[in-house]
Amino acid sequence: MFIETARAILISIGIFYSLYLFAYATFLLVSVTIGASELYKSKQLNTLHNVISHDYYFPVSIVVPGYNEEVTICDTVHSLLNLDYRLYEIIVVDDGSKDNTSKLLIEEFKMTKVRRKIKKSIRCQDEEFIYESYAYKVPIVLIRKKNGGKADALNMGINASRYPYFVCMDADSMLQSDALERIVRPVLTDENLIACGGVIRIANGVVLENGKVKKYEMPDNMVAAMQVLEYERSFLASRILFDMFNGSLIISGAFGLFKKDMVIAVGGYDHTTMGEDMELVVRLHVFCLKNQIPYTIKYATDAVCWSQAPDNMRDLRKQRRRWHLGLYQSLTKHKQILFSSKFGLVRTVSYMYFLIFELLSPYIEIFGILSVIAMFLLGMVTTRVAIAYTVISLLYGAVLTLSAFFSRIHTQSIRLTAKDVWKAIGACIFENIGFRVVLAYTRMVAFVGYKKKKLQWGKIKRVKFNR
Repeated sequence: MFIETARAILISIGIFYSLYLFAYATFLLVSVTIGASELYKSKQLNTLHNVISHDYYFPVSIVVPGYNEEVTICDTVHSLLNLDYRLYEIIVVDDGSKDNTSKLLIEEFKMTKVRRKIKKSIRCQDEEFIYESYAYKVPIVLIRKKNGGKADALNMGINASRYPYFVCMDADSMLQSDALERIVRPVLTDENLIACGGVIRIANGVVLENGKVKKYEMPDNMVAAMQVLEYERSFLASRILFDMFNGSLIISGAFGLFKKDMVIAVGGYDHTTMGEDMELVVRLHVFCLKNQIPYTIKYATDAVCWSQAPDNMRDLRKQRRRWHLGLYQSLTKHKQILFSSKFGLVRTVSYMYFLIFELLSPYIEIFGILSVIAMFLLGMVTTRVAIAYTVISLLYGAVLTLSAFFSRIHTQSIRLTAKDVWKAIGACIFENIGFRVVLAYTRMVAFVGYKKKKLQWGKIKRVKFNR
């Protein structure tokens, strides 16, 4: 009786897991196809110069929060000075670093100490000192504050900003020279735009010179190479699809544009969450829909930010643990979306996608794999069927991943060597065989020690940029 019950349970789990994989694969197929199509259309328009050309530059504040970023912070600021844009300011917020982050900035950019009153429209920790430099094409501001976390540092930067729109970015990232102009472009065509996300690409193995890609190659490090494929698939797929119905729920903290007064109206970044970037975007959706405010949240497919990725599994697992906890906090804090029809496609498509295929996916995948293994060991599935099932699943995922990767590479006019192509194929195989399982397990156990570490920055090893 027990064995029969166990068999029935395993069969039920196996059927559910198969349907789940089919649904996810179908979503990826549709979204990657739509994403690739949109990228090709965009490239054709750029080739024909059928884009907005203007001499008017919308003023933007660039806010760079940082904690112990002495390795990369100067390179990041130098990259911002190379932007093909005229009207902006750079605000670096040192969130109580214990290294030489502030000292290096002050020396590198010849900054002088100033007395400046910052109006705190959003609550944040107090500043300790402020330095400024006007020796370059745009003002550079350094604010050293008491430690309060990344969200708190971002709120300080918003309070100190002078312009109506601000860009938030990470201290380990570099923008392409045209990135600011391209992420601002939607503001000029849509008066209701309140936020716009850019493209995050992996900087490992890339050489940038004056904000332009001088050399591109797939990283030799397999952990970094697998993330290249993962990022390209993610940004090509769901981001573009959700953008078509104003359904984007996340703008990466590494590069995003926001309307300042709207962010202040909703209370700024939430310092009690680990996913402050996603939580802010979800809160903007809720605020605008509840108050019947016309709004648009866009995704700029050609505004590129190059960001360092972890090159070892220890740092990568720390990062993904933090991301999963942030996802959980954002979805649970705004669970009202799930129970109200006023949220439309944001509810039925976007929220459900992140709930089922992101938040719950590690549990479904791990238990699904274990059930298939158990069925095989109990003789419920033949060796031939098990092998065929595994091969088909791996090939399907590999084709979609490589399609997304090569579509992005082609539309960005980047040339790959034969070596890079083989690296991509190898990384794709490793990702499907073991990488996804390890990350699924990492996310599944993310809540271990959750309360103790929920407000830490979650640092990973930094290296100097290739420039």
